[in-house]
Amino acid sequence: QIKVVKFSYMWTINNFSFCREEMGEVIKSSTFSSGANDKLKWCLRVNPKGLDEESKDYLSLYLLLVSCPKSEVRAKFKFSILNAKGEETKAMESQRAYRFVQGKDWGFKKFIRRDFLLDEANGLLPDDKLTLFCEVSVVQDSVNISGQNTMNMVKVPECRLADELGGLWENSRFTDCCLCVAGQEFKGHKAILA
Repeated sequence: QIKVVKFSYMWTINNFSFCREEMGEVIKSSTFSSGANDKLKWCLRVNPKGLDEESKDYLSLYLLLVSCPKSEVRAKFKFSILNAKGEETKAMESQRAYRFVQGKDWGFKKFIRRDFLLDEANGLLPDDKLTLFCEVSVVQDSVNISGQNTMNMVKVPECRLADELGGLWENSRFTDCCLCVAGQEFKGHKAILA
């Protein structure tokens, strides 16, 4: 049985239009996790002016695995921008569960065009605040019972129906009809013959 833990994180960057970062430079959020007992720590990474020459006209957005006690973890994610009404807009999500290792990030180099984001008519920067919303679905290990994976423990029972029907015919128990064929009588069961 595969267990998936879902959680979300909201990050507001104040005075966004004053971000002076050049292309490739990074702003990181605080770390977050699914709860107090979760040892997986995540953060969001933004390149306000893109990651490279190809994405310089875009805001780049990534989910980064900051710390992880395991060798790897698989997760899906969805990013969106919250507008002035708190509604999700410009959502983008991963097409599958990506493999994260500590220090690895996945995301979108071209999350949103800067000119669209900075255009006041689009209402994505109320009071010059950029509010990013991230939903994460982490695949947990399959449940183990006494050291064995439950997926390996499922045993399909052997089909014994033919043997049991043969036994009913041979010992003639609970018969409720009789078939006469070529002078020979065969006791049978109406429910089975139907």
